[in-house]
Amino acid sequence: MKNILLAITGASPQVITETLYALHIEGKTFPDEIYVITTTSTKEMLVKGLFEKGHLKALQQEYVLPVFKFDESHIWLIEDALGKPINDAKSVEDQTYMADFITRKVYELTADSTCAIHASIAGGRKTMAFYLGYAMSLLGRPQDTLSHVFVNDEFEFVEDFYYPTTKTNWVTGKNGRGQLDTSQAKVTLAEIPFVRMRQSVDPQLITSMGEASFSQTVATLNSTHSKSLVVALYPRAKTISVSGVDIRLTAKEFSFYQWILKFTQTTNNGLIVDRTFEDDTNASIGFLTECYKSGADIRVFNAFGIEPEEFRDGNLKGLIAMERAFVQQNRSAINKKFRKALPSELVKKIEIASDRDGHNQKYYVTAVIEDIEIAVVG
Repeated sequence: MKNILLAITGASPQVITETLYALHIEGKTFPDEIYVITTTSTKEMLVKGLFEKGHLKALQQEYVLPVFKFDESHIWLIEDALGKPINDAKSVEDQTYMADFITRKVYELTADSTCAIHASIAGGRKTMAFYLGYAMSLLGRPQDTLSHVFVNDEFEFVEDFYYPTTKTNWVTGKNGRGQLDTSQAKVTLAEIPFVRMRQSVDPQLITSMGEASFSQTVATLNSTHSKSLVVALYPRAKTISVSGVDIRLTAKEFSFYQWILKFTQTTNNGLIVDRTFEDDTNASIGFLTECYKSGADIRVFNAFGIEPEEFRDGNLKGLIAMERAFVQQNRSAINKKFRKALPSELVKKIEIASDRDGHNQKYYVTAVIEDIEIAVVG
């Protein structure tokens, strides 16, 4: 069976050499191959420390480590939705890409029954460690393990410390203070017990994870184990929460969804777009009322020929009627975000649906029709 070390790294590439050292010293299964997940901003540190400065080769030679495969082609850079490597993972959007990428890589590795994965959560951002641990819990098999590696405090974040040497070797301490002998360092590998859920999860869900996003998988699992569905709307955050997944909308989109939602609740039918729809301003007034409450961009009001202050004061002389295309465009934009974040079966329960009603078009929020609990929070 092939053994693979899968690690995440950030600004401390030392976790790779520390983990290899600990596995060797403790006589544990040593990897045949190593793969590292990181971002473009930290790849340079990884390459410089392990390869260019020669710390990895030095470890191999000093301890006569077994042969393993690891080069730059085994460094996986987290990618965005277009396949472009991300520079760092500080934004909410980058966190989404990180979750999807890590989960997908674990899925790909665990799909091979002839290999065993040793996943290290010692490096990278805390969220990276969480996502790797989550993915291992969901996809891990009996042969897979999870670990963290520790070094005694004085050697933490020391730039030139990569592993305990066999002979005296002095390096500058953290923050450039003092000298430390690397031969005195103590590295501890802690295996982390984790719940292996793979056998308890629908095999179809496991298979779908090759294409599904992290949030879609979470929503599917939560909805599977929940007896009732609740759609929560957070006006201040412009967020809709379903099965533990938050979908962030623009102020205009949130106002539009809430307007159609209230319209559906009031009429128990929905918004009817007929031949006379563009002849009056009732739809514009209803939509802009929600926009005013949510603090939508002034440009939204301007698109309807009016200023927010004029709308507030009831001066509606210049108000323009809503166009059919506006309804369809906003419906499409909102539903697209739902489809990106949620599994299709959940999207169908909360989306803005559209049906032909004779010569007319009807728009409604399916959650109301399906009698799903809807809560407006805050």
